Amino acid sequence: MDIPSKHGLQKRIVIVGAGFAGLTLAKKLSPTYFQVILIDKNNYHQFQPLLYQVATSGLEPSSISFPLRKILQHYKNVYIRIAEVKNILPAENRIETSIGDIDFDYLVLAQGAETNYFNNQSLQQNSYSMKSVAEALYLRNTLLQNFEKALISNNEKERDALLQIVIVGGGPTGFELAGAIAEMKNNILPKDYPELDFRQMNIILIEASSRLLSSISAQSAEKAQQYLEDLGVKVQVNTSVNNYDGRSVSLSDGTMLCSRCLVWAAGVKGMALKGLPLSSVLPNDRIRVDAFNRIHGMANAFAIGDVAFMPDEENPKGHPQVAPVAIQQAELLAKNLKNIVLRRKPEAFIYHDKGSMATVGRNLAVVEMGKFKIKGFSAWIIWMLVHLMSIIGIKNKLLILINWIWHYVTYDQSLRLIIRPFENTNKADNEKAIKSLHPIF
Repeated sequence: MDIPSKHGLQKRIVIVGAGFAGLTLAKKLSPTYFQVILIDKNNYHQFQPLLYQVATSGLEPSSISFPLRKILQHYKNVYIRIAEVKNILPAENRIETSIGDIDFDYLVLAQGAETNYFNNQSLQQNSYSMKSVAEALYLRNTLLQNFEKALISNNEKERDALLQIVIVGGGPTGFELAGAIAEMKNNILPKDYPELDFRQMNIILIEASSRLLSSISAQSAEKAQQYLEDLGVKVQVNTSVNNYDGRSVSLSDGTMLCSRCLVWAAGVKGMALKGLPLSSVLPNDRIRVDAFNRIHGMANAFAIGDVAFMPDEENPKGHPQVAPVAIQQAELLAKNLKNIVLRRKPEAFIYHDKGSMATVGRNLAVVEMGKFKIKGFSAWIIWMLVHLMSIIGIKNKLLILINWIWHYVTYDQSLRLIIRPFENTNKADNEKAIKSLHPIF
């Protein structure tokens, strides 16, 4: 494959994945010391924390998706290649990709995580996940199509199933999605579908552990659950889903629910690649690394972000799979790679937790920053400001802010479009094609 030649003292660093970790690292590496090859399956970076708003018609996909070449056009040492990694050849310092082989001096794996269905094939085939823009659009289409089907259904049980939405997983993704759908039910859908009685619509959030939002305190989680229940969401804790066939949901307590839409947000797993030392790959496909993010059994390869597993005293199960961890690991690795080239001692990674937050919707959120616990309207404002600051590009910040203000003033969302790509294929092939898409590998 055609790759530009290195200049002077440059070492070639190949980064796999353009999520928070990979993109931050590519931007932080010095052009004096490094030539960067950034590989991703897609030509864009996506802001995953707001995918649920795409799924609920609150934001355009383009508002949270950013072209890599636009982001990195002023970084002259970074070269982008759209490809899939097929295999790693550690002994040869080379990777095999869908567009050819690439040699490296240092390899950094930052391909993120994917939905974990815990080997349940029925759940994987019939549920809906939300790890990419494509999956968020697919979920949006499904929700809107189900309302259209309910409108014309003469079968009461079928109509109830179409109007019953089950969300599995009480983390931030499931929590915020449940709140957004509840707001649609309360403020928008009765106006769009006056012939339907949305008092019959159920939104059920199921969590296997004893409470929602395990990353925040029990006090804040209890308040957050109260916000959800006040919006009409039915919360079931200490309950897990055994199976889902596309129509019936089987719960651990023996209950059966009828639903045509189950959203699976109950966990993620890593995406390990072929060729890694077996000792470095955990059963959940996360990659074992040391305190410097170096992959176990490899001298010049590193893993950062969601795919990296770095246990320590405070985090015996590894660090949280969230954006702040990925960004902090990338920033430190950029410094450490320069230290390695200059034969200086690298620094060990220490995670600085700046807090956690989650929102239910209008004026309702919980925020924890150190000893401070904030809830309600103030927390909601903080949540919006933090997310706006994290968005790439002034244009995208303005678009999102305008959408939020419009929704706040009018109680409406203007993006309730059913998009049907691949019109030349049948519905089954169409849905299969969309659902097979993933952001990175």
